[in-house]
Amino acid sequence: MDKSIIQLVDELPTDNITVKVLKALDYVAPGEWSNLTGFENNIRSITGVSDAKVIQKIRDRAVVLYEDPQQGYQFAIKLYQTIDKADTAMATAALANKVSEKIGFLSFLGKITPKADITQSIDLLLKITVEIIAFCKLNGIPQPNPQEFANSLANNYQNASLMRMVALVCIDGILPLGPDFLDKIHGVISGTDTSAITQNPVFLAINNFLPGSNPSDKVGFISQGFNSVQGWMNNLVSKTGITPQSISSHLGSFIQIADDNLDFVAAFLDQTTNYYEHTGIQTVARSLILQAYTLVKEEIKQEEQKPIQDVSSTVSSDKNQYELSKTVEVWDSEEEDWYQGTIEKIQDDQFFIHYLGYGSSHNEWVGEDDIRTRDLRSSDDNGYAVGQKVKCWDDEQEAWYSATIEQIQNQQYFVHYIGYDSSYDEWVDSDEIS
Repeated sequence: MDKSIIQLVDELPTDNITVKVLKALDYVAPGEWSNLTGFENNIRSITGVSDAKVIQKIRDRAVVLYEDPQQGYQFAIKLYQTIDKADTAMATAALANKVSEKIGFLSFLGKITPKADITQSIDLLLKITVEIIAFCKLNGIPQPNPQEFANSLANNYQNASLMRMVALVCIDGILPLGPDFLDKIHGVISGTDTSAITQNPVFLAINNFLPGSNPSDKVGFISQGFNSVQGWMNNLVSKTGITPQSISSHLGSFIQIADDNLDFVAAFLDQTTNYYEHTGIQTVARSLILQAYTLVKEEIKQEEQKPIQDVSSTVSSDKNQYELSKTVEVWDSEEEDWYQGTIEKIQDDQFFIHYLGYGSSHNEWVGEDDIRTRDLRSSDDNGYAVGQKVKCWDDEQEAWYSATIEQIQNQQYFVHYIGYDSSYDEWVDSDEIS
């Protein structure tokens, strides 16, 4: 099962070779990139929101948007992951996570073979192509459009998106191919047999994502994509003055490099970094959070404009907690466990649920008695909190009953059974509730 966007962002490393490389390249685009990790931390940093309830609303809405295939978020993540996995098939995890000491590079020379210029050029071309397709998906552009992408790259790219393109120029262009990398790539496009591209392992990995009905069309799109960004790459090099030596100098803060080893350095970084996936996840998270924030602000505005109801007319039911797109937990009586889902429809006290991580064939109507919301931040070590709905096991009836927790004392919980008077209230142990 694919990971949720919450998991992907929460699991981003705070310090490994990928992070070190991106930080080292800050001199090319000063202040553009910071390694934002943790989904809620991203929400706070990107929106400026500090209210826990609003953060939760944004988080819930982001989960729903990410699960919607029409939005393109999952598609973009898959692209970034695929291009990096194909390009780092020979990566060594232990090496990539060696973060605490300066890496003695010379000891790895015998294990690393630089890529031929043609192969390296094709890799860079395919990463540009993936960026164009992902950009169009994230921005609702129906078909991949290199010119739309080039315009945005020149005028709007920033943060993780800009750093990804800077790293592409430095790590996949200048370092392995030299200052004349654009000429070499142009030579590959114009003078190389098409089969050299279409038989490339990275091309084969992303082939299904590429527009075109045949290999020739797909290579044509790749060429069109490069032509659209060639000017931006040339301007970046001219404006910043980046050279193979300046890149290696900044990388030298954590890896021992000799100037005559730069092609080996490029091969080493190719095998031990996943900067496309790392920054791609950050790009998707930013876009997703901003869209979710816009929708949540509109919801809050509409709620504030609603007329205030008489307190006597309010219903004591938990139903007021539940709304469309809300992420809830749903009780499965067969599995005797709670599963996460989102509310797709509401009809009286019935809720149509889509289970996160499962196909639409699992969608179903459930009653209010079998759904709950839960705020883990106020929970005890067992995951329970005062006011939380739980299921309690009755040995005599051999059945689960819905209840709410009224008090917590050590590992015991004083519960009130929903639909019963207080004479049934009792203390239960943690192993009697779920």
